[in-house]
This record gives sequence, C-alpha cells and structure tokens, in this order.
Amino acid sequence: MAEFVHITGAKSARRIQRSGVAARSHGPTGRRGVYCMPVLPSFTLTYQWVRELRRWHPGVLAAVQLRLPDDEPVTVGHYGAPPRQATAAQAVAAVRELDDPRGYEVFVPRAITTAEIRRIRDVPQGVGWRYLPAAHGRRPCPCPACLPRGGYKAARLRRRFPYDEPPRPKSELMARLRAATTADDIIDVLGELGRGRRGGAEELAYLADHPDPDVRDTLESVLRAYRGRAARRLRERLAHSSSPT
Repeated sequence: MAEFVHITGAKSARRIQRSGVAARSHGPTGRRGVYCMPVLPSFTLTYQWVRELRRWHPGVLAAVQLRLPDDEPVTVGHYGAPPRQATAAQAVAAVRELDDPRGYEVFVPRAITTAEIRRIRDVPQGVGWRYLPAAHGRRPCPCPACLPRGGYKAARLRRRFPYDEPPRPKSELMARLRAATTADDIIDVLGELGRGRRGGAEELAYLADHPDPDVRDTLESVLRAYRGRAARRLRERLAHSSSPT
C-alpha cells in the first residue's frame, strides 16, 4: 500500500472522517480528484505544501494521512509541468528518487473513501515553501493570484511592485455570484469576495442554507473579511448549524 498526505482545512476534519475526501480539485485533464503528496523520509518535504496552501485557505490546515493500493492509477509531476500517468507505488518511488522533490504533487482522479484514511493530524503551519520552491531572494509577483489581499506584508509588496490589473469591483462579483450554477463556481467567487474588507454580508445570507458543505465552509471563512452585525450573526448561524447535535 502506498502512503500519501492530503492538506486541507482543519475545520473539515469531522466531515472528512465521516464521508471521506471529496473529489473537488480539477486535475490536469479536467477530471475531478484529490491532490496529495507521498510520505517521504523528510518531514519538511512530506508537508512542503502547507505554507503555500495557507495563502489560499484561511484558518488552520491539517494533514489527512491516507493509504492507497499500489496499483491505483494516479498522475505525478511538478506543478509547473505536464504530469505523467503512473500507479500509486510508481508515483511514490519516482518522487522519492528525486534530488529535489519540492513542487511535486500526485493527483488521484477520484474521491478518497473513509476506509483509505488512516488518520487526520495537526501539522506545523509554517512548514514548506511559499510562492514557489526557490522563491527566496527573487522578486515577488504582485498579481492577485500570487499575492492575495490580507497576506503577510501584501500591501507593502504591492507598493514596491505595483500590478496593473485592479481587483474586480464587488458589483461585478455579486453579479457573477448570482449567475453561478455550481458549487465550484460559487466557491470561486466567494474566494474573490474574501480578499478585501467589505460590507453588506446580508447579500450572502441565502448561501447559509446551501446543500454543499464546502460552500458553507467557504462562506464562513469569507465572512471574516466582512464588517458589521450582519456578518457576525451569519457567522454564528453557520457555526451553530455545523456543530454536532
């Protein structure tokens, strides 16, 4: 059996223990699945994605340790290059043989079942690289994708390295949100809404009853960027609905 780790939000741990890891991510061919990393002799390399993923996932992250059959079809490769097809055992061996496995990832083109999850563990939040594996000493990219608003020293970096493309106005994002038809589309727009301080949280109240738990989890995180009593009440409502009865 091949062993991997999948990094996700700690607040999703209860749901993952109950129903597994959903196939939410888009793979290199457009197929849905789960990104993970082989368990390596080096702790830092095994959990190398934590620091980078914290730029995109607000809150504390946790590691889901999972075990897959050796012949499970996966893809493996560096995030900046086309991956190759392999079995789970071949993917582990390929990454272990690399002199520098930073930036490598394995994609499982399906959901992970509860039977394949060994445990969910806490992980240090500062382990790994940020922006790219060899970013230290290089000029940072100030685009909204690489430098989300609210990140560490983000405003200072934007002043030093201005970026021409302004963030989308809230009116445009709300129009996109109203037109969204899938959970993934809604999550994408919510992510953009959460990059700046905002008001008018009552406009998002209808999403508190959305049937997809990932939409509700994302909404709860995004509301931290909203001001006012409506945002606080909506966060309390979401927290109460997700608490065990």
